[in-house]
Amino acid sequence: MRLSSISKSPLIVGLLLAACASSVQAQSVIRVFNITTNAFARSIDFTSDTTTSIRDMKVVQEARDDAASFVGSDGAIRGAQLEAAFKVLREDVPQARDASDQALAEAILAL
Repeated sequence: MRLSSISKSPLIVGLLLAACASSVQAQSVIRVFNITTNAFARSIDFTSDTTTSIRDMKVVQEARDDAASFVGSDGAIRGAQLEAAFKVLREDVPQARDASDQALAEAILAL
């Protein structure tokens, strides 16, 4: 099939456009997946670095339900036990001082 006959067929042009759109969408999905995977990996790295020091902290263990609510609500729900755990973690664990609330909540859930 020659190029001139392709341009005259609306069905073929439509299919080619759909394929290009699908390719762009696929690339977007891949980018989002990579971003999410990298964020998760950073969270796991943080968790593995601090697990031994925070696992035994009672205030952190008591904050697990609040952490689940925090993570599940994208930070909208902030319980008192979670706030107390954030404070203790940032005071006692050097790696936690610069970590976001989201990273800390995910670390608490990963214990």
